[in-house]
Amino acid sequence: MILRAWALGRRPNRALFRLSRSATTLPESIKTRVLVEPMASTYDPSAVEEGWQTYWESNLRSTKSSSAKQSFTMLLPPPNITGALHIGHALTVTIQDALARYHRMKGFDVLWIPGLDHAGIATQSVVEKKLWKENKLSRHDIGRDEFLKHVHAWNETYGSRILAQLERLGALLNKDHTFFTLDATRSEAVVDAFCRLHAKGLVYRHRRMVNWCPTLQTAISDIEVDSVPLTKRTLLPIPGRAQPVEFGVMHRFKYKVDGADDEYILVDTTRPETILGDVALAIHPQDSRYTHLHGKHVVHPFTNERLPIVLDAILVNPELGTGVVKITPAHDANDFACAERHSLPQVVVMDKLAKMVTPIAAFNGLDRFDARAKMVTTLEEMGLYVEKIDHPTSVSLCSRSGNVIEPYLMPQWFVKCDSMAAKSAQAARSQEMVLEPSQHNQTWFHFLDNIQDWCVSRQLWWGHRIPAYRLQSDAVPVAKENEWIVARSEAEAHEQAKKLVGHGVEYTLKQDEDVLDTWFSSALLPLSSLEWPQEDKVPDAIRSRYPLSVMETGADILFFWVARMSMLCSELSGQQPFEKVWLHPMVRDKSGRKMSKSLGNVIDPLHVIAGIDLDQLVDGLQHGNLDPKERTRAEKELKKEFPTGIPSCGTDALRLTLATYLSQGRQINMDVQRVIASRHFCNKMWNAFRYALPLLPPNATPLTDLRPHMGLAERWILSRMADAVAKSHDGFDSFHLAVSATAAQRFFIQELCDVYIEFSKSILYQEDGHTPRQQSAQATLARCLDVSVRLLHPFMPFVTEELWQRLMAQNADAKQSASLMEAAFPSVDDVAQWRDLDAEASMQVVLDVMHAVRSLKHTRKTLVPDYDAAADAGNLVIECTDPALMDLLQRNLEDVRIQCRAGNVDLVAAAPATSGTKLSQSISEMCRVWMPLTVNVNTGERLAAELSRLDKRLVKTVKTLQSLVAKMDDPLYTTRVPEEIQAQDQERVVQARVDQTSLTESMATLRALQAQL
Repeated sequence: MILRAWALGRRPNRALFRLSRSATTLPESIKTRVLVEPMASTYDPSAVEEGWQTYWESNLRSTKSSSAKQSFTMLLPPPNITGALHIGHALTVTIQDALARYHRMKGFDVLWIPGLDHAGIATQSVVEKKLWKENKLSRHDIGRDEFLKHVHAWNETYGSRILAQLERLGALLNKDHTFFTLDATRSEAVVDAFCRLHAKGLVYRHRRMVNWCPTLQTAISDIEVDSVPLTKRTLLPIPGRAQPVEFGVMHRFKYKVDGADDEYILVDTTRPETILGDVALAIHPQDSRYTHLHGKHVVHPFTNERLPIVLDAILVNPELGTGVVKITPAHDANDFACAERHSLPQVVVMDKLAKMVTPIAAFNGLDRFDARAKMVTTLEEMGLYVEKIDHPTSVSLCSRSGNVIEPYLMPQWFVKCDSMAAKSAQAARSQEMVLEPSQHNQTWFHFLDNIQDWCVSRQLWWGHRIPAYRLQSDAVPVAKENEWIVARSEAEAHEQAKKLVGHGVEYTLKQDEDVLDTWFSSALLPLSSLEWPQEDKVPDAIRSRYPLSVMETGADILFFWVARMSMLCSELSGQQPFEKVWLHPMVRDKSGRKMSKSLGNVIDPLHVIAGIDLDQLVDGLQHGNLDPKERTRAEKELKKEFPTGIPSCGTDALRLTLATYLSQGRQINMDVQRVIASRHFCNKMWNAFRYALPLLPPNATPLTDLRPHMGLAERWILSRMADAVAKSHDGFDSFHLAVSATAAQRFFIQELCDVYIEFSKSILYQEDGHTPRQQSAQATLARCLDVSVRLLHPFMPFVTEELWQRLMAQNADAKQSASLMEAAFPSVDDVAQWRDLDAEASMQVVLDVMHAVRSLKHTRKTLVPDYDAAADAGNLVIECTDPALMDLLQRNLEDVRIQCRAGNVDLVAAAPATSGTKLSQSISEMCRVWMPLTVNVNTGERLAAELSRLDKRLVKTVKTLQSLVAKMDDPLYTTRVPEEIQAQDQERVVQARVDQTSLTESMATLRALQAQL
């Protein structure tokens, strides 16, 4: 028989009860832990989390999708298969899982789609490094097919590991919809989309300047380039080079004017090595300094070729430098545009490895930066070098390799973005698609209104191979516009080829070796994750799921992913892929620094969940690639913050912390100590249920039937419960999840535990447990506990499920849900009947009196540590001049006495004229609390010390208040500061004013006492 023996022991006459529906469906291991074994004395996250994920997934699989329900569809941003999940992934999972659970509890038909991203550049790079480390082989040594086998093996290992980590974070995903961005369905979608866009003229091939990474050996898009601003000459480390390279300098040298023996033109450049590729100089047509050079030439210092001096008002700013620009079309985008305007040649002097390719033997084969140094030396020897000066600039680095980007001229595939970007920008302007927080609108518009065409081809092996085939025929000439055939398959390409060259004519087709940018396949996921493509733009099979209900992701990939999803999916479907975009901030360390392995400040969510000792943390630093100084600093910080390591906090504590952190706005400064504090909250929940469960009867009387028997405390806590429910809904519906999490947490700790449970003890511990007042207290406590775990379940699924199952085990309602994940989220309408503002106002008076009494008792204990309160027959007097207030306090006087452990309490209309020293504190103009004080020789000294302590606190409080008020008075405050931060600031102002008043009154009390001594 599955009964809690320990609970029956508290109530020997309690009738046996039938098991709830949830209890009968639990797996045996959970059933034994939850219903048979005694409740552990303390919260243990590892024990509590055991088994629930499997149970939820089983319930989810058995739940059939229903067209009668409103659908809620969401896509988990697919993690890369390059390693383990980090704290940013944990934040995304926390938010999305909370949204999914909230909507599931509200009765929605939830589809939360998981997947993995093949991460082309990143994955190929890590597998290449592994291959070289283990076998001293490059991908070229083993060939494309064999290399791809290695990458697929990597995917099998790390893909499954990542999915397991998602489960550890409590993510309740629809696993039967799991995708991989390189699987057959997604590959079909990518090919189909590429072909459709090409047919519309939105995909084209062109020889253009691209961002080339010499390390990765591929072109990358503009938004994969990090721009590092420099204000002066700076040495930067470059991957693969032993010595750093100098940047932030301008080199000035001379070009000799052709036909003039002693005339030279001064030219500035930051890249002297590119002089070898110069084909012209450019001047502004209206620059009077160089009018005499119109139509003239200069002599190249190394080839002796005559280079024209061209007039170009677009490229040249006569006020910058010398007003002369050297033109190197093959290695600079602006120079390339100038060359096209003036029909200049394009001389390539650098290969894809960033080594010089030139007939000048002294430079041929040199690395670009070695060539730069040699060029300066050579020009000095030739008498053509003038000087080197500091020059503010920006250095473009590959965001993945860290190497300096080289502008490189080569044919690539591009997506024409202007028309699609205009539609996406208009969608946000017209509110067809809403971005939250709204401050991201400006960024959205800036990016889309100034968009460049997207280079989508990558010189990699791992990825979606471009569905384009090069047509060649010796029999007939192939027009340039027909050189490339874009087709869904090789067979389809052959059909098109035959139409172009004619039947019976020999030809060859060779598929492009390049693959597509990873973000191209990711941009299709709102469609492809729902099994698109089909003939229709949005087939009926997915119409109820598309567009997605919301797109929630990090603000840092707004350009990389969200904008591209908006552009491509709306172009292919005729409809924006989501109506709402919710963006969360980036997680940084507690000092606000970006988390990076090179800084040793990365927080592993599994370390926080399971715990890790200090030696293991330090060992992780030793095996990283940290600079020795950074390693020493990071190790020192670890030892200071975690002298014994990180304790096991559990998934719930981590998730709750991340959810409440969302109020920070643009970034989250993650402090693990806050997770540890959240673990204490879990323990507080555990203890509250340990207290309550033995005191709650099975199948209690309905709460509404007990309303006439409720005391002020019951009316108050139920009203506060209704307020917490309303705030929780508001937070979820407006994407202020910190509001929801904080409202539920505050209700449970500050109101239910700190106040009501303390009030309930004097009622529930009475011998006779069947009085109407006791029954109302039992029913109230049960309802508040039930509502609390329902409100907290989206954020803390494990501990709330465990506690709810224990609570529901006493309920024999056959209609009850089998799991908390399926139980109804508390409805605002259902709890509205308990909202009681009169009870809240009355209870606040009682709580204020209690606060004053406790404050006076604390002061008395501080001034006279050995004071014997029990020796005073009447040791507490409450003076109240208002009849209604006196009536309220009279009805609740016993609660004040018990809660404050005050002994005798006298409620009077006027304070008695007693002799002796007294402490007093004003509650309002109509109410004051008095307390006798027996002084001794040390009282005066202690009084002075306490006044000094309170004065310091008051000064600090006033400074805080003034700072907050000044911040909020800023004219830009309401437009630039996120709403949730404004709400926090307002709460801090209110609290600071309360503290200021309280401290001022306490000091006034002590000064009055000082006058009596």
